[in-house]
Amino acid sequence: MKVLIAIDSFKGSLSSLDCSKAITEGIKDVYENAEIITFPLADGGEGTVEALVQATKGKFVEKEVIGPLGTLVTAVYGILGNNHTAVIEVAAACGLPLVPENERNPYFTTTYGVGQLICDAVEKGCKEFVIGLGGSATNDAGIGMLQALGFSYLDENNKEVGYGGYELQKICAMDSTHVHHAIKNCTFKVACDVNNPLHGKNGAAYIFGRQKGATTEMIKELDAGLEHFAHVTFRELNKDIQNIAGAGAAGGLGAAFAGFLDAELLSGVQLVLETIGLEDKISDVDLVITGEGKLDSQTSMGKAPLGVAQVALKHDIPVIALAGGVSKQACTLNELGITSFFSITNEPMSLEKAMDSTNAFDNLRMTTKQLFRLLAAVKN
Repeated sequence: MKVLIAIDSFKGSLSSLDCSKAITEGIKDVYENAEIITFPLADGGEGTVEALVQATKGKFVEKEVIGPLGTLVTAVYGILGNNHTAVIEVAAACGLPLVPENERNPYFTTTYGVGQLICDAVEKGCKEFVIGLGGSATNDAGIGMLQALGFSYLDENNKEVGYGGYELQKICAMDSTHVHHAIKNCTFKVACDVNNPLHGKNGAAYIFGRQKGATTEMIKELDAGLEHFAHVTFRELNKDIQNIAGAGAAGGLGAAFAGFLDAELLSGVQLVLETIGLEDKISDVDLVITGEGKLDSQTSMGKAPLGVAQVALKHDIPVIALAGGVSKQACTLNELGITSFFSITNEPMSLEKAMDSTNAFDNLRMTTKQLFRLLAAVKN
């Protein structure tokens, strides 16, 4: 029997790698000689670097960069097994968890560290980039990142503006003369699962600003800054960064990547599956196992397990999905490629107990073992 495991993390409980290990052990309890292929999985958000590095036998890189508050933080990114593709989660350099709750203020938080990670990867020979957006503490339209790459944003006195979303309204001119020489030869693919414009009632500030510490008055100011930046960009470069689907992602980083780095904004799942080459590995397997912490209506909206199932469906391969919890709405997944799904929670227990990593690992292994005992009995 040949089984492919491509499972997302059970967030707050088990990493994608640990989930894969538990399932592998459960299969081996029944089919000792089973051939098992594992692909740690992510949907472009948290865990993307780990999943892609593990799947491609790449390496992790630590780099000290300027964090969202302007102080130094240690960020980790990945270089994939081909040695020329870097994978970066922007949250590693400008994420909300890096800012204490009482210091959250998108007037001042910066994406500068993201640009430093890109520069470091370029110096190490990377020309292709996979970027995971999401979880940022910023609302600076990505100018901090772009400044680190050598772009210049000048005020009325022809001086460089400072860090943060509040600085956007001060920008009068732009200069790309000193952009890192290798950037123009780089390609960027960005995992982006929102379609918000840069500014306006559905833009970065109004939709995501409050969770980053912005008050109602600050949101108005931040939105005005984003609008001003979009107008200056159109005037100076003849580029419309307002109406790019996903421009408002990560406080406007979507606009920065698409508008200034010619990035392609893609579904997170699509980008991850394409990067690990799932389609090339799946054609001759007997069964696919996928899953995540909870299967519900959100899963059917394009999360990782659905992406895996749809690839398997093209090859008529059955798919089992495992999860800590399963809602009634998950039944729609049966029509979208998931053959059957199961909760690994096999007795009444508190959420805390269910999410305990040891319990979750044991439950995942046991559920897998019981499923494969059934498969073995039917086969025999």
